[in-house]
Amino acid sequence: MKPVIALVGRPNVGKSTLFNRLTKTRDALVANFPGLTRDRNYGDGKVGQRDYLLIDTGGLSGDNEGIDEHMASQTWAAVEEATAILFLVDGREGINTADHEVMERLRRSGKSIYLIINKTDGVDPDQAKTEFYALGVSKIYTISASHGRGVLSMMEDILIDYPKVDITEEEEEEQGIKLAFVGRPNVGKSTLINRILGEERVVAFDEPGTTRDSVFVPFERDEQRYTLIDTAGVRRRGKIKEAVEKFSIIKTLQAIDSAHVVIMVLDAHQEISDQDAHLLGMILTAGRSLVLAINKWDGLDDDERETIKTQLDRKLPFLDFAESHFISALHGTGVGHLFQSVQDAHASGMLKVPTARLTRILETAVNTHQPPMINGKRIKLRYAHQGGSNPFTIIIHGNQTRKVPESYRRYLMNYFRETLKLKGTQVRVELRTGDNPFEGRKPKKSTRHARHK
Repeated sequence: MKPVIALVGRPNVGKSTLFNRLTKTRDALVANFPGLTRDRNYGDGKVGQRDYLLIDTGGLSGDNEGIDEHMASQTWAAVEEATAILFLVDGREGINTADHEVMERLRRSGKSIYLIINKTDGVDPDQAKTEFYALGVSKIYTISASHGRGVLSMMEDILIDYPKVDITEEEEEEQGIKLAFVGRPNVGKSTLINRILGEERVVAFDEPGTTRDSVFVPFERDEQRYTLIDTAGVRRRGKIKEAVEKFSIIKTLQAIDSAHVVIMVLDAHQEISDQDAHLLGMILTAGRSLVLAINKWDGLDDDERETIKTQLDRKLPFLDFAESHFISALHGTGVGHLFQSVQDAHASGMLKVPTARLTRILETAVNTHQPPMINGKRIKLRYAHQGGSNPFTIIIHGNQTRKVPESYRRYLMNYFRETLKLKGTQVRVELRTGDNPFEGRKPKKSTRHARHK
């Protein structure tokens, strides 16, 4: 699993500035669910080949009333989710009582703590550290989040403590299709997984990690191996009880990141909400293959069912690539049909297509619908090759590709998907323009005329 790193500290010490630098964006929200994560922002970071999840928190002011109390509770919730804490302090203001209080509580969390002295431009690093040794942290870094000084070397050093886990081909095969179940609390994720495990002949066991980890359950059906990734916690069959599911953004992000295919569970009795849209946004951003399971379908009359289908078409038109199943996890209705869609989505997402075939498809697409003219010249798209799997990515080379309209890019995505008969997976199209080696050079003067003179 990726390490989960929380940024903690007093207000205005530079947490958000560092967050945006590490996530390489000014708007790095991965999830911001009203009422659940109002004061915690989540983002992805990467240094070299090492990935990590980052949590930005509200400032700890030491005030225990009103909004400050709420922000503090959100911060400590982030500490519980994290594997490591970056405790930011202000190198210009120096140490104060609140820093000591925060450090004392962080120490009780048992998490790895790194002290980050920010805003040290124009300050001698060794001198800046001297005062903060009183906090008793062995790993201290001096940085400037706003200018980036010291940030890369700091992260490289910190991430050495969390080595990248490379899965061998044999281990990948052993895990089979990795299938994550995500959805809002109480939509029936655990009921669905328990139904799957209870109905089939399986050898399954719970392998819980810490409270911040997802649960991985080996499972086999019709000689196909799966690893079910649960974001709510799977109970053994002898202990199946309905319970209020705890909602953890980190669990969900980790599950999506680890999966080949995601089953998004929706509640047929509830309208599609902002939370559902945010979760689907996470899945689309990660590029994972997707199957929709609309649960609690039993007991609805025909009019109610038609209303729900209309709502799905209206609110989620961008998910036209994903198969939808109307199920009852509690009674088992329609659950078995999920697996064909899962297998189709996995096969499509992991498909390998030769360059020659992709180029032929591109030529047919262009002949059927030409790219637009730019300044009197037609955009030319020359050849295509595969850029990756899960998501299925196609890289197209040509000239003036930066000027290709988004509508034409979508046309190409749909054309490739329909031609290749891909199901349940997104198609990403990247357009690249070949560099002109003569661009910017002045033409050389002919020497022929000079010789004749």
